[in-house]
Amino acid sequence: MRPYPPIGDYALIGDCHSAALVSRTASVDWCCFPRFDGSAVFGRLIDWERGGHCSVEPTADSYDASREYLDGTLVLVTTFHESGGEAKLFDCFTMRRGGGSNPQRQLLRIVEGVSGTVEMRALVRARFDYGQTRPWVKRQGPGGIYSAVGGNDALMISCDAGLTPVDEHDLCAEFTVRAGQRVRLSIVYYPAEAIDPSPPEVPSAEELDRRLDDTLAWWHRWTGRITLKGAYAPEARRSAVALRALVHAPTGAVVAAPTTSLPESPGHARNWDYRFSWIRDSQFTIRSLTELGCTEEADGFRRFVERSAAGSADALQIMYGLGGERRLTEMELDLEGYRSSSPVRIGNKASTQVQLDVYGYVLDLAWRWHERGHSSDDDYWRFLVSVVNRVVEQWEEPDCGIWEMRGKAQHFVHSKVMCWTALDRGLRLAEACLRQAPVDDWRACRQEIRTRIERDGYDEQRGVFVQAFGSKEVDAALLLLPIFDFVDFNDERMVRTVDAVREDLDDGGLLRRYRTHDGQSGQEGTFVACSFWLVECLVSQGRLAEAREVFERAAGCGNDLGLFSEEFDPAAKSLLGNFPQGLSHLSHIAAAVALTKAFPDGTAGTG
Repeated sequence: MRPYPPIGDYALIGDCHSAALVSRTASVDWCCFPRFDGSAVFGRLIDWERGGHCSVEPTADSYDASREYLDGTLVLVTTFHESGGEAKLFDCFTMRRGGGSNPQRQLLRIVEGVSGTVEMRALVRARFDYGQTRPWVKRQGPGGIYSAVGGNDALMISCDAGLTPVDEHDLCAEFTVRAGQRVRLSIVYYPAEAIDPSPPEVPSAEELDRRLDDTLAWWHRWTGRITLKGAYAPEARRSAVALRALVHAPTGAVVAAPTTSLPESPGHARNWDYRFSWIRDSQFTIRSLTELGCTEEADGFRRFVERSAAGSADALQIMYGLGGERRLTEMELDLEGYRSSSPVRIGNKASTQVQLDVYGYVLDLAWRWHERGHSSDDDYWRFLVSVVNRVVEQWEEPDCGIWEMRGKAQHFVHSKVMCWTALDRGLRLAEACLRQAPVDDWRACRQEIRTRIERDGYDEQRGVFVQAFGSKEVDAALLLLPIFDFVDFNDERMVRTVDAVREDLDDGGLLRRYRTHDGQSGQEGTFVACSFWLVECLVSQGRLAEAREVFERAAGCGNDLGLFSEEFDPAAKSLLGNFPQGLSHLSHIAAAVALTKAFPDGTAGTG
């Protein structure tokens, strides 16, 4: 086994264009440019030997390291303690006003002496195209400025302590910091043609310090918009910061996670590329951010969906590339994979699946936008009508469902409920906005869907809703039924369904998403978002003590920085799957908001 750190050892930094994962010992082991879904330039997270990394650490044989985010930001601070002294490392992607359309595309690492003297070493081992290409490293000027080029990708690398080539492809800097001193390492991405024949200027030390300050200010301005107060506000704010970092600034798309192929079952093939924008996950993200008072992102994503679907249900997919790309062809790379979990995939074949719930999420997003005081223009209304009409035509078909089953399509209850939701929200909008629509047909179809669900998606013997028509199994997606108003939280059928989900899917006090065989090898872990969905149901059913208990247990699935993966192994107490996972964070926020509303006096975190 190669020395891959646990997934929970990583921290996220990003600039709403790109992202990187920084290990507990301050090694950048994952970083994609120029977008979240670009090819990795540091990628030893998925191939330890070939993937490349950028490390900054003391040269001492023994030292301690601790870390935290500066309050309300995505600026990571790692503090090194060793016998000779103490130093801090500030890590960030630099941000500024106007950076949404003109980003600096800069990974900035600043070492600052705190006490005594600390000997440090920085190593830059870039590998382009997921480790397939070793860069051409070339000196570009005085003071240790170098370029690293491979294919159409290039990095401008500078350090005010000077850099020294290590063989033909890597760069190293060794330096000493004393109290109050700073040493800065800057890595800026450019298309290769932008540095040939004349490379761009490298920012001065003063400019780099200012960029760190600008980045802190940007994050403080954004978190200053968060309105939630109460016992769970700090951790909800941390999840909100992680979610904001996953919003692709130029288009409004929300990336599900900034990584690919981190395994749900180590050593097996449950490895997927999540660096795309799922309409379902993104709608949940917008819902959660809006609950905190962050509404601009909601409109950006609404417009992204309309553009990407070309204004018609005919081009509506369950997911898109971050620029609205439709073809997300899945392929496998010849890489080792995290802890030998192969294959390593880029692209996602699920983009071609039929998942009927997408229609409900689009219409619910439109309804929530209307509730915030906005009106649909003629073009947007035509788009929404085309989506609802598609539901009328298609709802009786089987689909792959919310869990993206790669086996035989089924009549999943959650999918049918979201078809009902699309019709319901379409009818609400038509009435509220005085818009023309075939409302009689919509109303009749809505009732027909409800009748079918209550007949074929309900187990009369047990008195609970089920995963799919004719099944006796439940799945955690049933916890979403009352969230979309299909059934009241306190309806006896829903109370029994919540209890059945807990009984059938419990694992160490957390929830798996289903028990049915899905055709994939290996056993996945508990699904973090599902436990937070359970919290919302328990709060709304007045079962507050149970809700608090489940919330605390689910919140414990995060790492020391409050970051969640997709899944969690209760036995090994380890994070599983792509990281950090947007769906986990947005569900965490929704559960925190539900508890806070139940305890407006701020006692939600007590006994």
